Amino acid sequence: MNSHYTYFLILAASLIGPLCLSFDKKVAFYKKWKYLFPAMLLPAFIYIVWDIYFTAKGVWSFNEDYIIGIKIQNLPIEEILFFFIVPYCCVFIYECMQAYFPQIKNMHWGNKVLKLLAALLLIIGIVFYDHAYTAWTFIFSAFFIAIVSFSKKYFKIFNAASFLVSYSVMLIPFLIVNGFLTSIPVVIYNNAENLGIRILSIPFEDTFYGMLLILLNIVIYEGLKNSVWNSEE
Repeated sequence: MNSHYTYFLILAASLIGPLCLSFDKKVAFYKKWKYLFPAMLLPAFIYIVWDIYFTAKGVWSFNEDYIIGIKIQNLPIEEILFFFIVPYCCVFIYECMQAYFPQIKNMHWGNKVLKLLAALLLIIGIVFYDHAYTAWTFIFSAFFIAIVSFSKKYFKIFNAASFLVSYSVMLIPFLIVNGFLTSIPVVIYNNAENLGIRILSIPFEDTFYGMLLILLNIVIYEGLKNSVWNSEE
């Protein structure tokens, strides 16, 4: 196999299961695509800009042996696809959790946990301000979590417990995919810009980099899905 297709094949393998199972009758995820695809656009744009900047600054880089070679700015096309494929898979898991475990919505501890997490992330981000990946990821995550947690008037449809339980499940495939990307390695991290703490080969920051990406997608997705304009749902 041509090694230059490695990143692309990892993404394809990640997508095939959730895509095929999107037609499951109980979840019927395909019926929600009209909300999901628009919801992906803003988070993907933010992350692509962030990624372009960090790649230019040497916070991370991409192994040319494992990418096709097509780039937009300095980003491999696979990296851009990552910001659509991973959210698709994760929101699919989120919807499965809603469909098969609806009682999660009745848990009331979620908002408190998110507020505590926001405070911890903000403190760590400030303390390690000189580590770009740590500071940006933790501080951005802290601010968005705080906005969602403290502005319930505007985020009534967001259920913190549902998100946290779902994300704990998402972490399993997310870490598997990232494990391949970082152990091969397809993505190479500059350890001077992170805490140096690894989950096997995965920088600890990746768990919150991913959390923010999925949280952005789910908040917008839920907003669109429950919008007053969508009277048919």
